[in-house]
Amino acid sequence: GAFLIPYILFLIIAGMPLFYMELALGQYNREGAATVWKICPVFKGVGYAVILIALYVGFYYNVIIAWSLYYLFSSFTFELPWTNCDNSWNSPNCTDPKLFNASVLGNGTKYSKYKLTPAAEFYERGVLHLHESRGIHDLGLPRWQLSLCLLVVVIILFFSLWKGVKTSGKVVWITATLPYVVLFVLLIHGITLPGAYNGINAYLHIDFRRLKEATVWIDAATQIFYSLGAGFGVLIAFASYNKFDNNCYRDALLTSTINCVTSFISGFAIFSILGYMAHEHKVKIEDVATEGAGLVFILYPEAISTLSGSTFWAVVFFIMLLTLGIDSSMGGMEAVITGLADDFQILKQHRKLFTFGVSFGTFLLALFCITNGGIYVLTLLDTFAAGTSILFAVLMEAIGVSWFYGVDRFSEDIQQMMGFKPGLYWRLCWKFVSPAFLLFVVIVSIINFKPLTYDDYTFPLWANRIGWGIALSSMILVPAYIIYKFMNVRGTFKERLAYCITPENEHQLVAQGNVRQFKV
Repeated sequence: GAFLIPYILFLIIAGMPLFYMELALGQYNREGAATVWKICPVFKGVGYAVILIALYVGFYYNVIIAWSLYYLFSSFTFELPWTNCDNSWNSPNCTDPKLFNASVLGNGTKYSKYKLTPAAEFYERGVLHLHESRGIHDLGLPRWQLSLCLLVVVIILFFSLWKGVKTSGKVVWITATLPYVVLFVLLIHGITLPGAYNGINAYLHIDFRRLKEATVWIDAATQIFYSLGAGFGVLIAFASYNKFDNNCYRDALLTSTINCVTSFISGFAIFSILGYMAHEHKVKIEDVATEGAGLVFILYPEAISTLSGSTFWAVVFFIMLLTLGIDSSMGGMEAVITGLADDFQILKQHRKLFTFGVSFGTFLLALFCITNGGIYVLTLLDTFAAGTSILFAVLMEAIGVSWFYGVDRFSEDIQQMMGFKPGLYWRLCWKFVSPAFLLFVVIVSIINFKPLTYDDYTFPLWANRIGWGIALSSMILVPAYIIYKFMNVRGTFKERLAYCITPENEHQLVAQGNVRQFKV
């Protein structure tokens, strides 16, 4: 509940305005994330930064889809493999949930952190084989079962993207609509379960004390950009294929609203199941509530295994995860492919080969995430690859468009496309509110950084340094390109600066000394 307040606030002051900005930017300029910066050449490094971030996310995001595929294959049985302790991967201490009660936990351990249930052991021992790794320094070899699942995922992505939006546009009809059907079915079934009301009540309850925690605000900000796709170059890439007079203002409002309403409704589906789990095990809601992989691959499958017709519900749930994952991954990879293909003509001429190269490259690097200790690599990438760096990239994008290209000029571009200028609210958000908010969140996320952990495992110092190296590798492209561009332009200091910040189609005006950006 407390999370919803900053989430809605950030949606209104940053999410929607920047979503609208990226759609308009891509649609008007008909370019990918890098070449769109012909409007202000010195900021082209922002385009390269978001492309690199999207590529990093692809390395580990496809692994999560591969897990979903593995679970889907494992679900085609009369008895789901995570329902009992009689399997080869189970430890001697495995606890049957039917015999479970609150006294088993002891020492104040939350049920969600109890790793000896059949569902937890299936995930950590049966799928990940985490017990065979001592830490990030001891990865081991890739698991062949997960390698095959990952290969299937990458092949699906390649054939969905190889002909550009001609194929991906058709695939999206399935991957974008099917999850809604499944979500609706799971929601209706979830609210009929015993204890569901308590779960939904906990979901909507607002604990105002949580709003004092910086992590709640940072998580809400990051989630907005993750769920809307702003900052990853995805929106710019897809909008570049729109008709020039398409109403991207309507698209921005509708899409961002539907997206966030869907997230809100999915909360009911999740918390009704958490309420049911708490009721079954006679523990508090907060003891079963968790986030990330623990929710999706341990608690939800465990809850499904207790329902009548559990095989059906498991198959339906993991098909939903699979389609959602492929949909998101397609967007990220399209941002990389379109962004670089628009910049380098040789890649555009050999798009299918380039798409294969990107797909195969992500497959090879993702192999590190499906080793025995792969979850540690995945956690590292998930924390550093697109956390502070994506917020920084969006901040620089907002500054580049609003302050260097100019809000007035950008508004005129929108008027050319749609026949009307953006309202005062949007212009104020683009120029002042969104950049100020992003700067604040970037600073707070750096100040509040805590050394990386996974459950009880604390990552060594060198792993944190590698993580920051990954984060900086994308952020450094922004100042590096500014220096590169400035040094490669000829003329006096003032002329160089003028060429760097003036749109490429107005460079003849710079030669005449008529630089719009130098005028107040």
